[in-house]
Amino acid sequence: MKVSKLALGAVVGAAVGVAAGILTAPKSGKETRDDIKKKAVDAKDKAALTRDDAIFKAEEIADDVRALAVETLNNFKAKRK
Repeated sequence: MKVSKLALGAVVGAAVGVAAGILTAPKSGKETRDDIKKKAVDAKDKAALTRDDAIFKAEEIADDVRALAVETLNNFKAKRK
C-alpha cells in the first residue's frame, strides 16, 4: 500500500512539474497548447504501457499460484493414499 501511494505521489508530482514548466515557458498560446497536447498523449501512452505490464505480471503470478495449488493438491492426495 505504501509503495502505491508513493508511486501515485511521484506521478502527480511529475505531472504538476510538467504543467508548471509548460505554463511558465515563454511560448505562444498555440505552442503551449500543442505542448500540453503532446505531453497528455505521452502520459496516456505511458499509463497504458504501465497498465499492460501490471496486467501481464498479475497473470504470471496467477498462473504460478494455480500451478502451485494443483501441485499441492496432488501431493496431498498422494499422501492420503
